[in-house]
Amino acid sequence: MPDPQPNSARSNTFIIWSFSTAMLTLGLIVFGAVVRVTESGLGCGNDWPLCNGTLFPPLDNITAWIEWLHRLFAVLIGLFGLATLWLARREYGRGDRRVLRLTILAALLFLLQSGLGAIVVFLDLPPTFVTLHLGVAMLLVGALLAATVIAWYRPRNPYQSDAVTQLARINAAFALLIVLTGALVRGSGATLACTDWPQCSPGAWLPIDQGPLALVNMLHRLSVAAMALTLLGLLRQVFRSRQESLTRRIALGSGIVYILQIGLGAMFVFSAAEASWGAAHVGLAAATWSLLVVLVVIEHVNDRDYARGKKTDA
Repeated sequence: MPDPQPNSARSNTFIIWSFSTAMLTLGLIVFGAVVRVTESGLGCGNDWPLCNGTLFPPLDNITAWIEWLHRLFAVLIGLFGLATLWLARREYGRGDRRVLRLTILAALLFLLQSGLGAIVVFLDLPPTFVTLHLGVAMLLVGALLAATVIAWYRPRNPYQSDAVTQLARINAAFALLIVLTGALVRGSGATLACTDWPQCSPGAWLPIDQGPLALVNMLHRLSVAAMALTLLGLLRQVFRSRQESLTRRIALGSGIVYILQIGLGAMFVFSAAEASWGAAHVGLAAATWSLLVVLVVIEHVNDRDYARGKKTDA
């Protein structure tokens, strides 16, 4: 990340570790999508943390290796997370403790995510727990990015919360909802319940008479369309009322990534759920959420610094 303003109280080491852990977690989310679209979720059977009763899967079992590598990736993130937590305790244990609290929250979310991963395996991939597992992973990324931004970002000209702040929060919530409904579509087997795009089938926007799976699929798509409108409103407000180039770039980046995500969702349908399109679609959805979380935290930091400035002036 570029340095917007020098600040001696900032720990560059913590920023590097926390940001790296967040990016690794994003990678794990994409890897988890690969596990789902290749139907490797039970590649190691119902064993956890072992794989079919052994430490290493057999060399000729591809699905087992995909699932096993996913678990190994999670262990790596756990190690990075421990280092990040130690740095947060050392650098932010006194004074402004927001960074430390967010890092502790991330550690708790990691433990919860690991527990949900085990439950998913033990219960044969129930859609509800698969969705929760992904949702907690998204919150983990959000907590790590929030800690990173608060540790790194120093606004030059703080401003008060306004329409941009509210729209950023709405779009971040929308992005998380879309990720969760997308996971529910996949977990419930509704991926190809709608064979056309953007309609479910020719002439059907709300396929009430085509069964619950088609309805779940279409509700996900309508949520995507609704967020496109709110995101357009956010971009309009950002370029009208924000002069800082960083804020503009992040907002524009979220819009571009979101458009690409929609396009990959269409390709996923047209390709009859080809695995690479599905994994990329999830990855861009997670990236959209991440950019919006960063924007929300930047808005929070500006509002907080603005309020502090007012108190000082008074």
